[in-house]
Amino acid sequence: MSSIYDFQETEMSGKPINLADYSGKVLMIVNTASKCGLAPQLEGIEKLYKQYNDQGFEVIGLPSNQFHQELDSDEETEAYCQMHYGVTFPMTKQVRVNGDDEDPLFTYLKDTAGHGRIKWNFTKFLIGRDGQLIDRYAPVTKPEKIEPDIVEALAK
Repeated sequence: MSSIYDFQETEMSGKPINLADYSGKVLMIVNTASKCGLAPQLEGIEKLYKQYNDQGFEVIGLPSNQFHQELDSDEETEAYCQMHYGVTFPMTKQVRVNGDDEDPLFTYLKDTAGHGRIKWNFTKFLIGRDGQLIDRYAPVTKPEKIEPDIVEALAK
């Protein structure tokens, strides 16, 4: 795959998410886990999503149980994230972020960023309107710290 727009994921509802539909938008891709100590970041991510969505900012959350901190089913994860953190941005079916059976999107993102393995939940990738990676953010980077980069990318 040569572009972020070549990938497809599947929402928890089973609806396909074609990343080509995000062309011309600023996109945050984040691996999530409901039971992770960093899960409260979902509130901050949702806040950014609501604040900047009408300007072309989108978020896709990709739950992963690779670090053993996600609920057993996609349905439980979706309900939990909505109830506890008010998540309205698209969330996919569970994926793996490392290893032989990792989701191809994460292979692409890691290769593009040049940083290797996903070390923990809530690694965030910010993609510009042109489909190019702006930056990869560590799990402990709070969403509000990324806001200036989002604002800058939206202005381009």
